[in-house]
Amino acid sequence: MTQPLPGRRIAVVLFNLGGPDDQASVKPFLFNLFNDPAIIGLPGIVRTPLAKLISSRREASAQANYSLMGGGSPLLPGTRLQAEALEAVLNARLAGDEVRVFIAMRYWRPLTDQTAVEVAAFAPDEVVLLPLYPQFSTTTTQSSLKIWNETYAGSGVSRTVCCYPRADGWVEAQAQAIASKLDEAGDGPVRVLFSAHGIPEKLVSGKGDPYQEQVETTVAAVVAAIERDRGPIDHALCYQSRVGPMKWLGPSTPEAIEQAGRDGVGVVITPIAFVSEHIETLVELDIEYGELAHDKGVSPYLRAPAVGTAPVFIEALAAATIDALGRTGVAPFGLGCQTDWKACPCRNERSAA
Repeated sequence: MTQPLPGRRIAVVLFNLGGPDDQASVKPFLFNLFNDPAIIGLPGIVRTPLAKLISSRREASAQANYSLMGGGSPLLPGTRLQAEALEAVLNARLAGDEVRVFIAMRYWRPLTDQTAVEVAAFAPDEVVLLPLYPQFSTTTTQSSLKIWNETYAGSGVSRTVCCYPRADGWVEAQAQAIASKLDEAGDGPVRVLFSAHGIPEKLVSGKGDPYQEQVETTVAAVVAAIERDRGPIDHALCYQSRVGPMKWLGPSTPEAIEQAGRDGVGVVITPIAFVSEHIETLVELDIEYGELAHDKGVSPYLRAPAVGTAPVFIEALAAATIDALGRTGVAPFGLGCQTDWKACPCRNERSAA
C-alpha cells in the first residue's frame, strides 16, 4: 500500500520592531534602536558611541513612559496573539501541511538571530517572511529583512511579502475601527486623523523610500471603504514621533490636532501604520496628544484601536502567506509601489536579475 506523502513544513516569520520587557531593558532596547544604520546612517565607529550616548540620555524619560504601561511594552504579548491566531487559520486552510508562525523582533527579544535558530531547528520546507509593517520603509521592513538574510542559515525555500498597503482585510479592519469611533463621536463635526510614524524627508527624496506613497495609498483605501457606507468624511494624514533636528514628513500629528482646534472640530485619530498597541499608541496618541487636544479645545478626541487580532486582519495575513507560497522572491500582497522608488525591494530584485 502506498503511503501518503508527508505535508510541507512551513515557517512563517513575523517581523516587528520589539519593545522592552521591563524597566531594566529600556536602555539596551534604545541602544539597539539607535545603533541600527537604518536609523542613524553613520559609520559604526561614530554610530555606536552615539547610540550609547543617546540611550543613556533618554533612558529615564523612556522608563517614565513605559511605566505608564506597567513598566514595559505590550508589543510582544500582542504580537504573540497575532501569531497564534494566524497559525490557527493557516493550519486550518493548509490541511496536511504543518505551519508554525515565529516572531522576530528587530531591537529586543526575541531578536532575529534567536528566531533564526528556532526556525532552522524546525527544518522547514518553505519559509514566508511577513513583516508586520503594512507599508514598506527602509527604516522598518528593509532593516528587519537585512538582518534576517544575514542571519538565517537553515533550510527551506524563502519568499518575502514586502508590503500590503491596500490588502482588503487590513483596510477593512481599519475602516471598521474608525467607523465605530465615528458612531461614538455623535453628530458633531469630527475629523479623522490618520497618524503614521514619521520618517525624515530625505529618506523619501534622497534614498527613494516608498513609505510616504504607501501610507497615502492605505489612507485613500480606508477613506473609500468608510465613505462607501457613510458618505464623505473630513480627514487628514499626519505623522507622529518626530525626533532630532532634521525635517520630517508632515504635517506633524500635534500640528494636525492644533488645526482641528482652530477649525472647531473633534478628532477621531487612528494609527494608520501600526498593527499593534505599543508606546506610540498608548502613550503618545492616548496620553500626550490627548492632553494636547484637551488644551486646544478639541472635543471629542477619540482614538481608534490598532487592528491587533481583528479577524479580517488575520485573514489578510493568512491570504498574504498563501499567496506567497505560490512564488519565490520578493513581492507585495496586492497593490504595492505605484512609482519606481529606488529603495523598493521588488525593483532592486528585478535589477539584480
